[in-house]
Amino acid sequence: MQASKHPFFPGARVAPSFSSPGYRHGFVYDRAMPTTERARSRDGTGLRENEIPTESAARVLRQFRRVFNAVQTHFRQVEKQAGLGGAQLWALSVIAAEPAIGVGGLANAMDIHQTTASNLVKQLLAADLVASERTGRDRRTVQLRALPAGRRVLRRAPGPFTGVLPQALAQLDARTLARLDRDLGELVTLLQTDPRAARMPLAQS
Repeated sequence: MQASKHPFFPGARVAPSFSSPGYRHGFVYDRAMPTTERARSRDGTGLRENEIPTESAARVLRQFRRVFNAVQTHFRQVEKQAGLGGAQLWALSVIAAEPAIGVGGLANAMDIHQTTASNLVKQLLAADLVASERTGRDRRTVQLRALPAGRRVLRRAPGPFTGVLPQALAQLDARTLARLDRDLGELVTLLQTDPRAARMPLAQS
């Protein structure tokens, strides 16, 4: 019987055979499979330490898809209704809420690199949504404020201005956040991500 590809793991082939010794959970796994699903442990569970059943990985993958879809849908709505990217809208909302805030303060409020915050401010200035004023003896301190056009954008833009994911995370209790931080840290390590991406707005990632 011709084996077919597994729907989530391209390296695995599956076939509806109940008699094969490699049969588990409705699939036959061959030696090309990148996971260790075939291994049998001494406790009889069929899993060694740190192994993840394929169906569990698939469930988690579906959860990530739902999260990504919610984030992307929100950003599309923002661009359609406000004419701005998600990061620009968040920056504009911070400036409107905190008149005279500087670029450094904006970066701290959004938890992003100061260079990224500076680029967002330039975009908002070019669109005539905010204004900047230099103060201090050396005129090097920049204070920002939202212009009437910027406030009109905020009135028609869909919330939350911070984005749906930051808002959802803010509603979780400390214990849940600590567990997510720990577990996602393991995933990030496996993905070998660029550490600099941690301070980039989701809308620009």
